[in-house]
Amino acid sequence: MKAITATDRDAGIGGLTLTDVPHPHAAENDVIVRVHAAGFTPGELSWPGSWTDRAGRDRTPSVPGHELAGVVTELGYGTTGLTVGQRVFGLADWTRNGALAEYTAVEARNLAPLAADIDFTVAAALPISGLTAWQGLFDHGGLTTGQTVLIHGAAGGVGSIAVQLAREAGARVIATGRPDARDLVLGLGAHAFQSPDADGEQADVVFDVIGGDVLAKSAALVRPGGTLVTIAEPPTVRPQDGRAVFFVVEPDRARLADLAQRVRDGRLKLLVGEVRPLAETADAFARRRRTPGKTIIQVATD
Repeated sequence: MKAITATDRDAGIGGLTLTDVPHPHAAENDVIVRVHAAGFTPGELSWPGSWTDRAGRDRTPSVPGHELAGVVTELGYGTTGLTVGQRVFGLADWTRNGALAEYTAVEARNLAPLAADIDFTVAAALPISGLTAWQGLFDHGGLTTGQTVLIHGAAGGVGSIAVQLAREAGARVIATGRPDARDLVLGLGAHAFQSPDADGEQADVVFDVIGGDVLAKSAALVRPGGTLVTIAEPPTVRPQDGRAVFFVVEPDRARLADLAQRVRDGRLKLLVGEVRPLAETADAFARRRRTPGKTIIQVATD
């Protein structure tokens, strides 16, 4: 089968190539998915799991991309809850070959059923961004109705979903981003918009997806006793009398199903940008930060 592979840690995006690789094997509790659409994270080529397995052993050449939507073609021994021919979407394991391939092996528990009225390219934009937004706001941030949340990078994949989820939960939403994102973010439901460098009002929860100087300044924007949540890097400054949390998103089949239902109901809008063929993956990686919306790779075309 065809897949995008990475063979050299030092080569970065330049080391991504479209090659022929063996068809994946369905281990116990796995399914094989024929991938119709896949998403990727620009920085994943720097993750340790992109190059080693769970035991730390080298696994190059590796297939990147961990968001996928497609159709189940094979069940591994002991697999339950899914059937051959079923439409699914979800997350591929961080330390196994990913979704930028015609077929991939995924633990069944990491996938959720996908309704026929959600396009594969839309579904592939949901798993990491949707689960990260939910877990950051509610599981780690403890956001509740009536509180104020400040969301950095509110026009991005995670931030745009976080704005909508927080607004629906009854929170006051302050969003930050580049000036040209103002109308988009306010249209998604943010109550206020400001520069990420602004010394604005304090919030009960600050959700950061940027890191660096923005993260360093964010602790001062948290109300006493509040929570700073980030997915960028471990924070070095803690809010006054509060908490600072760094986390990595975890698969959650039930929450994926809930988020997909919100998409079906029109309560959640996903920002899909370019849709590129598998052969153009390397260029899509390179252009990701200059392209509005989440770039999706279309694998199967039928």
